[in-house]
Amino acid sequence: MFRHFLQSRDGTTAVEYALIVGILVLAIITGVTEVGRLVGETYGDVADKVSAATE
Repeated sequence: MFRHFLQSRDGTTAVEYALIVGILVLAIITGVTEVGRLVGETYGDVADKVSAATE
């Protein structure tokens, strides 16, 4: 049984897929966070310009 466990490749494949998914999730979270930050800055700049124009 132990020999079969050492020769099995199913666990290796699952670990590889888990690592790929983890890297993808990290990239998506980083990208969404950065886009959110940039959109927030843009809206802040527009709000500042609108309030300056109404004064």
